[in-house]
Amino acid sequence: MTTKGSDLASDAYLDDSTSFEALQLDPRLLQAIHRNGYHHPTLIQSHAIPLALQQKRDIIAKAATGSGKTLAYLIPVIQTILDCKKDESSELGSNKTLGIVLVPTKELASQVSTVLEQLTLYCSKDVKNLNASSDMSHAVLSSLLLESPEIIIATPAKLLSLLETNINAISLENLKFLVIDEVDLVLSFGYQDDLTKISEFLPLQKSLQTFLMSATLNDDIQDLKKRFCRSPAILKFNDDQITKDDSKLLQYYVKTTEFDKFLLCYVIFKLGLIKGKSLIFVNNIDRGYRLKLVLEQFGIKSCILNSELPANSRQHIVDQFNKNVYQLLIATDDTEYIREEDEEEKESEVSEDSKEVDGKNNNKKIKRLQVKKDKEYGVSRGVDFKNVACVLNFDLPTTAKSYVHRVGRTARAGKSGTAISFVVPLKEFGKHKPSMCPTAKRDEKILTRIIKQQSKLGLELQPYSFDNKQVEGFRYRLEDGFRAVTQVAVREARIKELKQELLASDKLKRHFEENPQELQSLRHDKELHPARVQQHLKRVPEYLLPDSVKQGKSKKIGFVPFHKPKKAHKKGKVQKRNGKSDPLKNFK
Repeated sequence: MTTKGSDLASDAYLDDSTSFEALQLDPRLLQAIHRNGYHHPTLIQSHAIPLALQQKRDIIAKAATGSGKTLAYLIPVIQTILDCKKDESSELGSNKTLGIVLVPTKELASQVSTVLEQLTLYCSKDVKNLNASSDMSHAVLSSLLLESPEIIIATPAKLLSLLETNINAISLENLKFLVIDEVDLVLSFGYQDDLTKISEFLPLQKSLQTFLMSATLNDDIQDLKKRFCRSPAILKFNDDQITKDDSKLLQYYVKTTEFDKFLLCYVIFKLGLIKGKSLIFVNNIDRGYRLKLVLEQFGIKSCILNSELPANSRQHIVDQFNKNVYQLLIATDDTEYIREEDEEEKESEVSEDSKEVDGKNNNKKIKRLQVKKDKEYGVSRGVDFKNVACVLNFDLPTTAKSYVHRVGRTARAGKSGTAISFVVPLKEFGKHKPSMCPTAKRDEKILTRIIKQQSKLGLELQPYSFDNKQVEGFRYRLEDGFRAVTQVAVREARIKELKQELLASDKLKRHFEENPQELQSLRHDKELHPARVQQHLKRVPEYLLPDSVKQGKSKKIGFVPFHKPKKAHKKGKVQKRNGKSDPLKNFK
């Protein structure tokens, strides 16, 4: 399936004043660009590509998600390699590794590799790439490295491992390009030491062109600038350039109790109040499985994405989600250690204590399960989720920066989207132990930071209150279903899912597309089943349905934008918005 340019870059970032033809690119590269639906470069592309190709400048670029950073560095790299290949007298005519692309996660490595394959569709013999971070055996990887692919994509840890253990298999003596994508996240993941060691294997700076790309830039990048760059061109395209009028992201927060998070999820997804695909973020792996098992009680299918699952399975889950095979994806965002400073008050100790408690709990569980998490996993950043209608922060992230990256998975490429965040007031924290999340203790403080951060961008988080009278009718059924999801059931489901995905991962290695009959066995949203399965909960009884639904006169419930009603209900009247009644406020 062809990836269209509009899927990767928002119209708000396009530079209509120029075209890709004006960049004097190789016809084969230009043909691939047009085939994938790119007609005009984005702002960062129209500025970075000429600087890299014509002036041979190093590039340090800051631009928001969806602004086209990937093509901004891939196009110059491909074009220069093709130019070298044309010169038969050049030593670069034979196969040599000319470019290295470093990314923070395996998911992003796979995504960059896919885009690179699309751009080299008509010149694949001249520009070969290898995703060294993909899930393959050491023997296979070593043999592929011996072919000296022109471009190698990897995480810093993986590349360093290859350089130290496969000295004869990989050579960087002819390297012309070094790209570090998502620089801020690379540093946050603790790859600083790896980058320092990698620099010792690189050729002299005068022969190496460097690209440092990121959504945010801070003082930590200065060391990389001195180590890898020479007189770099610094490009900054701030999020501030997108005004409130341009943004199609609606943001809401709902203050609720810990247990009512599950209740609201049940109501929202069982009644289909959100139209389209939803991405739900939780703060630890057990939370994801508990939510999945609770939703299963009511016949609501979902799939899980976390760092325990094999890399092949994670990539397959994302691919199928993007192809609309699944409508509901529960993702564990356990890479949230991007530290941020609070200018008004120093709460770092509280933050660390909170994370330490959560981390200890997770470590104990993981130790019992004897499962190793993938340190190179990352889902809130880098992964290109397509056509996500709603991002639901079931657990509020632990930093305001993480919030930005989470909600950035929706309202992309000029499309509208909604972000909903559940917030647990401090007075409600710890009242229901089975549904408690340790990070919720700081929800109100984090929400304050998020609101302040969004206001600087001209954006707004609006409060939303559900009509408790309409929701209460579902509470008894939710309590019945929640009781069946014990800690033992969560642990067993976690082990079962891991075993299923390990088997599925082996099948994926055999190119299952040649065996369509296996596709069904590779679905990731199968029911895991708690110890007690209650089939009757999957049906919504007639007495809970709105009168219009009972009579068969109502249309299918559409997307509810979760607007906060401006006026309170008046006795005998129905609150309406834009001529339509709110199904969460009126079930008549």
